[in-house]
Amino acid sequence: MTERLTELPAERRAERLEQRERRAILSGSTFEERIGYARAVVDGDFVHVSGTTGFDYAAMTISDDVVEQAEECLRNIEAALGEAGCTLADVVRVRYMLPDREDFEPCWPALHRAFGAIRPAATMLVCGLSDPRMKIEIEAYARRPAP
Repeated sequence: MTERLTELPAERRAERLEQRERRAILSGSTFEERIGYARAVVDGDFVHVSGTTGFDYAAMTISDDVVEQAEECLRNIEAALGEAGCTLADVVRVRYMLPDREDFEPCWPALHRAFGAIRPAATMLVCGLSDPRMKIEIEAYARRPAP
């Protein structure tokens, strides 16, 4: 039997509403403002992290090295997850997007350090990215831990 929110005691009603929380997390990237998206969105128990590149969003600079970009992607994702009450250990799915498939293997050690013990579902796609300086973009999905 499904409980109606209005039939629940106030304490339970607050818990149920909290579970349905939707909140945007912004990194301060100029891309977020110009394009109209959030670095991540908390949706109840889930956190959806947008495709994240190797830009240092504070300085809006990016390394020419794909491995350094991958490491910066992971730092940016970790920061967004932290604001949502998660860590990399809560990631259940990742997508790696690279314009050059040859750049993927050099990133494996950095990706393994982040996700090797976690083993999220993962996909790697070869595709164009919006800026030719970008060599990797990583998208992540996490499930928030129970309180």
